[in-house]
Amino acid sequence: MPPKHPVIVSPEMTTYVGRGSCDRLLLPPDALLLGFGDIGEPVVRTLTFRELENEEHLLVFAVSRGACRRLFGDLPDPDARWYLPSDLRALGQSIVAPDSDDSATDTLRLGRSIELLCQFFAALRAGRLVPVEGQPGLTESDIARIAAAKRIVDTRWHEKLTIENIARSCGINRDKLTRGFRELYHCSVGEALSERRLRQARTLLAASDLPVASIGYRCGYLNNASFTRAFSRRFGMAPTAMRRLGVAA
Repeated sequence: MPPKHPVIVSPEMTTYVGRGSCDRLLLPPDALLLGFGDIGEPVVRTLTFRELENEEHLLVFAVSRGACRRLFGDLPDPDARWYLPSDLRALGQSIVAPDSDDSATDTLRLGRSIELLCQFFAALRAGRLVPVEGQPGLTESDIARIAAAKRIVDTRWHEKLTIENIARSCGINRDKLTRGFRELYHCSVGEALSERRLRQARTLLAASDLPVASIGYRCGYLNNASFTRAFSRRFGMAPTAMRRLGVAA
């Protein structure tokens, strides 16, 4: 099998794309190695130099540790694994399979490699990356399915969602979804869905002149009373009060 395709991003960073091994001659000095699974699996991990021969990583970043400390202030934990959020995974997929002419492919990969590296460290600092370690009851396939459930919550929050239909959509049973969701995200599916809907309601209160009851209905609440109760518990004030504060501000 031919080696991975290298893209020299800078003297301090090389991106390797595809199957096969990585050309060690193109490694920057004192390289930190990040492997992005096959991009379909939502896991990113630090690699050892022995694992440069591993074909499972369709995308590998080799970055000078000195550059990481200079730019980002710290290094990720060695031998760590994290769930890769959907926005970062989409960016990784655009590096592996860019939508561009062949003549522009490496240029596009170069720019997006820098973007993904910066977003990875920003997400790590912000606590957005969920560690895979310490989840002995979940395989990486389980994590992929639970991550898909989280994407459904994040993108289809306005629909009538139940744990059963989310689990069915993701190919996982209800009990494993419920247990795994709490392990990965430290909340229940229902709590995550409520949080997403209430944040959207708060945005609509500030950015639109829709009636409060209409906002509640758009955000999945069947009546104004249940919407007001949930909103008040989450934000400490009724939606009408928050709107008045927004107008006054």
